[in-house]
Amino acid sequence: MIKKELLERIYDSAYVQRWNDKFRPVELTELDKQAHKMTIAYLLGKFEEHKPGFNWIEIIEAGLFDFLQRLVLTDLKPQLLFTIRKKDPQKYHELNRWVFDKLGPIISPLGQDFCNRYKNYFFNPSPDNLNSRIVEAAHLYASKWEFDFIERANPTGYEIAEIGKSFREEVQDYYDLEGIKSLVLYEDYKNFVEFCGLLRFQFRWAYLYRLPRTSVLGHMLIVAMLSYLFSLEVHGCDRRCINNYFTGLFHDLPEVLTRDVINPIKLSIPGLDELIKDYEKEQMRKKVYPLVPRKWHKDIKLYTMEEFSNVVKVDGKTLHPEYGDICSKFNSDKYDPRDGDIVKASDILAAFLEAHLAVKSGIRSDKLSEAMRDLKTRLDNSVFSKEDFGQIHLHFIDD
Repeated sequence: MIKKELLERIYDSAYVQRWNDKFRPVELTELDKQAHKMTIAYLLGKFEEHKPGFNWIEIIEAGLFDFLQRLVLTDLKPQLLFTIRKKDPQKYHELNRWVFDKLGPIISPLGQDFCNRYKNYFFNPSPDNLNSRIVEAAHLYASKWEFDFIERANPTGYEIAEIGKSFREEVQDYYDLEGIKSLVLYEDYKNFVEFCGLLRFQFRWAYLYRLPRTSVLGHMLIVAMLSYLFSLEVHGCDRRCINNYFTGLFHDLPEVLTRDVINPIKLSIPGLDELIKDYEKEQMRKKVYPLVPRKWHKDIKLYTMEEFSNVVKVDGKTLHPEYGDICSKFNSDKYDPRDGDIVKASDILAAFLEAHLAVKSGIRSDKLSEAMRDLKTRLDNSVFSKEDFGQIHLHFIDD
């Protein structure tokens, strides 16, 4: 069971500032860094998925576990955490014991198996594990992407040359990953990472003052994590969990091309929503698909253009069953299922949480109150109203 306390705690990462000891031309938060890292992990994973031992579930959970760890270690400088992990494994082990003690009350409702996988990830790491190395490399590349902004703003600043040299050396440690070599060698892959990164600078609810301030990219990660956790809650098969996660992670990617068009505008003029979708499809075809291999296009299209539809594959045909039929008939890897209903409900829940936390932090406005009422109604009519999910949204009604 996913508890309200965990959902609220996830948003703490939107407050955590990165590189706050350096002059920053743009705001860099932990939530955005973790989101960008997982889009990069997807790219790196696509290059490695044919190798023995590769596992998308392990990549997704490594990213999730890292995220949960950072929720507790917000005051610890990332470079210091990296040094402790590399140079003093015993201290790092003790630190993770302390972290788990803090996290236990909010993640234990997710189940003993989930908690055991979390502990195994930190307490019994395998340095040669392909999936862990992919996530580590994505983490490093996302940090380097941030540092490039810092370096341009502080060309002669304190430690800048030293940090830049360290990044260059550390990236070389991952040259055994084909994706890292491709990022270094080919502009298209760099541009795909850049394309995803642009959503760090596009903020949700831009027309309203709101705290925490969340970017579109940060929102995408939250929807991905919620989609994955709710998929676990209904005992989704691996492919179902994977498809739901990556649909959440990329569902708003076309907003780089259109900006965050809010529902009142989309619904104000009949046919406008369809026109926006058509424009997104055309622009994705022109500007995004050319950045990645053709064999990836089908998945990218599924994650970005048909994000809220239920999909299964039967005998080579694509079907769009009801949520209940996915649970009862198609919950198997062989059907490659994706719950658009879960992703959509997670998207609505994330939007509701954004409004709820703004009000909780003392920000009051008629527009926020109206948005919360509308989002509550939409949650009441979503798949989350089913007992499968413990009607999680009802926990917020009396706040």
